[in-house]
Amino acid sequence: MAGLPVLWLYGTSGAGKTTVAWELFTRLAGEGTAVGYVDIDQLGMCYGPPTPEHWAPEPAGDHGRHRLQARTLNAVLAGFRDAGARGVIVPGVTDPERGVETGLVPNGVVTSCRLDVGEAELARRLRARNSPHDDVAQAVAHAETLDRAVPRAVCVDTTGLSVAEVADRVSARTGWTPAGIPVTVPSPGRPAPPGEILWISGPAAIGKSTVGWLVYHQLRQAGTHAAFVDLDQIGFHRPARAADPGNHRLKAANLAAVWREFRASGAECLVAVGPLERPEGLEAYATALPATTITLCRLTASRAVLAERVTRRGHGLKPANGMAGDELIGQPAARLAEVVDRSARILDRLTGVGDLDVDTDRRPPEEIATEIRRKWISATARGWGTLAR
Repeated sequence: MAGLPVLWLYGTSGAGKTTVAWELFTRLAGEGTAVGYVDIDQLGMCYGPPTPEHWAPEPAGDHGRHRLQARTLNAVLAGFRDAGARGVIVPGVTDPERGVETGLVPNGVVTSCRLDVGEAELARRLRARNSPHDDVAQAVAHAETLDRAVPRAVCVDTTGLSVAEVADRVSARTGWTPAGIPVTVPSPGRPAPPGEILWISGPAAIGKSTVGWLVYHQLRQAGTHAAFVDLDQIGFHRPARAADPGNHRLKAANLAAVWREFRASGAECLVAVGPLERPEGLEAYATALPATTITLCRLTASRAVLAERVTRRGHGLKPANGMAGDELIGQPAARLAEVVDRSARILDRLTGVGDLDVDTDRRPPEEIATEIRRKWISATARGWGTLAR
């Protein structure tokens, strides 16, 4: 396939990669340019069981899984291009020693731009994020390693600038523009391999991500080399095509591409989370992954519980910080009420669809995750971890 223009924003944690990349993505989409977006962190969640020495053992020669992420990015670019995207914006940390390895992304024409930030401002931002994964000393060390190892061909210092100002400077200094004409000829792809995928589905704010992540962790703790994918995060493409309003064809194609790379990296199974609005949406996944067994698990909840969870999300209480595309935070009460109505309609519409139904009302996420894993083991007759033995 012809190379798809890719803008990759990299830098240390807290430099503003995700926020600025999302600003550029929504700007271009708002102007009518067909563009994709994927965070590189979403393309490397494939881990073996934890060991006494390492919570997340890494493959030899790929510390941080940066090469796996780059190979997986290369794989999903075909899906974005076939969906009509004229470019893809990618935020994410790179290997501090090697930087952006463009040779691993032959399906793209990569323009990279480093975002930097002063140490005092970096500390302030990380404290404000209040994430257990953020460490100021590590972030500073990462930036210093980049300084020594990777030439700053293009760099924007984000200290003291607004998101819009940084986006303006990135555009000006990189000169990056999407392709002038979208390519619509489908790219020949390798078939997705056989294997097992558990798809945990449900409407907005029902708890898909929280529960799915716990299922994934339980699988790994039980001894399984497992992978995790958020379908929304690998399916950002705007404006959406009229023939694919939920971007399910794109999500299915990218799920097949991700599964292919993760399977080659040792994954025995994959947990996917993402919405399904109508039963006919399943066809895209069956077509993209004909050799893969997909078990659809629907999370359900009462209208009262849905309203509680949507309201919490609207107030900024969510399972993960820094995730792009959350359209509930900060919304007025009237808009949140519309989301509750839509979620309730989706649950009614999908009654009886899929393989597993799990009620989530007034239950802790850990309990729900354990039930799902037990039911999946029973439904597939496979021994995922010690619970099946």
